[in-house]
Amino acid sequence: MKNLNLLYEGKAKKIYEKAPDEVVIYFKDDVTAFNGEKKDSIIGKGRINKKITTFFFEMLEEKGIPTHMISDIDENSFLAKKVKIIPLEVIVRNYTAGSFCRRYGIEKGIKLEKPIVEYSLKDDDLGDPMICRNVVLSLKLVEEKVLNKIEYYALKINDILSQFLESKNIILVDYKLEFGISNGKVYLADEISPDTCRFWDKETMESLDKDVYREDKGDLIDKYSEFLRRVEI
Repeated sequence: MKNLNLLYEGKAKKIYEKAPDEVVIYFKDDVTAFNGEKKDSIIGKGRINKKITTFFFEMLEEKGIPTHMISDIDENSFLAKKVKIIPLEVIVRNYTAGSFCRRYGIEKGIKLEKPIVEYSLKDDDLGDPMICRNVVLSLKLVEEKVLNKIEYYALKINDILSQFLESKNIILVDYKLEFGISNGKVYLADEISPDTCRFWDKETMESLDKDVYREDKGDLIDKYSEFLRRVEI
């Protein structure tokens, strides 16, 4: 990446400009929790997350979900279409966990009757606050037809991934998605990995995701590697 212009560096990734309409997504070994209050660098994490993300993006593309991924580059990087990221985190929940339990005083691990789609404003300075659909539209963060498309994709992704992981004896508890726009078309962007999803073993309900790090419940690389093995990547 020495000769590429760094466009953006986040908690877990770096984005480099490859061409006017292409970027390189580089996955770092950094891991953070609680809006960056807890952070470490764990060798191998970036490689695993990139491998899982490209696996899921390829699967979703085959099922009709447009992603910004173009091609693989190396262990930590892939080439992607440059998109304008929509300033929303799209959260899909199948079971109660995390902030949902704290917000509503609900027990962890309850299966929801229907998947719930929530939104948070993508703003680190504000702590990524929750935002409802009406406020999203009132603030003109995105057009209604685009928001409808995002929600449609989010729920279709949920069906695809839930069914696949069920076959591996893994529960897709909840997850966060980001989307971008290029030439008026909506694309799934960013990543799908144990950093952005909750994956539980169906029998033991043990975490195979970043909650292991958040809650000091074991070795993060061991759990991420177990997820890799279970889904046969």
